[in-house]
Amino acid sequence: MEQESQLTRLGLFDARVPRYTSYPTAPHFSADVGSAQFEDWIAAIPAGSSISLYMHVPFCRRLCWFCACRTQGTQSDDPVRAYAEVLLAELKMLKDRLAPGVTLSRLHWGGGTPTLMPADMMARVADAVFEAVPMGEGAEFSVEIDPNEIDDARMDALAAAGMNRASIGVQDFDPQIQQVIGRDQSYEVTRRAVEMIRERGVQSLNADILYGLPHQTNTKIAQSVQKLLSLSPDRVALYGYAHVPWMARRQTMIPSDHLPTPQERLALFETARQLFVTDGYDEIGIDHFALPTDGLARAQKAGLLRRNFQGYTDDLAPVLVGMGASSISRFPQGYAQNASATSVHIKAIREGRFSTARGHAFSDEDKLRSRMIEALMCDFRIDAAELMRDHGVPRARLETMFADCAARFEDMVEVTPTGLFIPEKGRPLTRMIARSFDTYDLSKAGHSSAI
Repeated sequence: MEQESQLTRLGLFDARVPRYTSYPTAPHFSADVGSAQFEDWIAAIPAGSSISLYMHVPFCRRLCWFCACRTQGTQSDDPVRAYAEVLLAELKMLKDRLAPGVTLSRLHWGGGTPTLMPADMMARVADAVFEAVPMGEGAEFSVEIDPNEIDDARMDALAAAGMNRASIGVQDFDPQIQQVIGRDQSYEVTRRAVEMIRERGVQSLNADILYGLPHQTNTKIAQSVQKLLSLSPDRVALYGYAHVPWMARRQTMIPSDHLPTPQERLALFETARQLFVTDGYDEIGIDHFALPTDGLARAQKAGLLRRNFQGYTDDLAPVLVGMGASSISRFPQGYAQNASATSVHIKAIREGRFSTARGHAFSDEDKLRSRMIEALMCDFRIDAAELMRDHGVPRARLETMFADCAARFEDMVEVTPTGLFIPEKGRPLTRMIARSFDTYDLSKAGHSSAI
């Protein structure tokens, strides 16, 4: 109770802050970055280097009410096939602009529902990806799989294309909760999808589960976590449901009067966290869990954990190229985001130009603060020597910044001879502590609850 009182006094249960999957965050992107900069940044990728690629498929058979992703519903395969043809053209444009010998470190198909694509189209898109950028040694090809939207033919196509990591969204197994969030997905359907994945030799499995959903209780989330554990995922993302109906209008379908309070959200998270840890999972950052054999756990132990738009990653490639509507690319020079509207993106590609609509070019200050925030989110510490070496920042300036942060967060933050550290009791505040190093105006966007 004493810790909760301190967390209350420090504002945890009232704050709304970014998730910090990028810095600066997407609301601060502007039209100052367009297709010309995107092409320049692609051309600057060194020959023989390694990059990552994200491919966005913005279609779903049905729209889940909890989701805030850029998606649209379709009952027909026709728009999906038409969109896939545009992806093929976009990949050809990328290939024509890349230096020789560039290979893939990571390939991720996300959405939406990538498994909405028919099997023959999956094979064509995968071939086009690897023709543009071949897989490098030890590369990972992951796909978000909707258990309600997969069959043997499509799973065979993915396995044949080289998928070696699959990701499934669970959210919650409770029927009442599924009904109020518009996500009907039974445990039996989910288990069968996992069996299909394993039967094809895909050994790495990710799963997403949510806390903070309407009608969720400690008992219900414990039951859902235990069912998920029976499927033996290698990696789990335990995300807090972000109720942002001003950004995602479909969330107005969710009964906000049945959402748990911030204090109850913290209890739900702690219930789930304890179950994962008890079952042998390592805690990764603020909201991920991984078996000790998983790449995330190994990266954390080696000090190589990173954060990107999909959350935590062990990918060290300096470039992430986003293909498809609304996709965001990350370069050493900055961020570039494709047009969010599918129709606008399709029109641009059909006219032979990339659809880059906005982005952000990094300043030196951005790079410094980005690394500080990422270090806190990944390792709960900032290494002063690293920042002085890599960013040329004077120790006196860092000491001032650290002292200001420690004054704001009391004993939830420790300033040490090597830098700044968040002890375990302060980790629920991690996003708020990271926010103290963010110089951008938070009022420009409505963010999710800090817990």
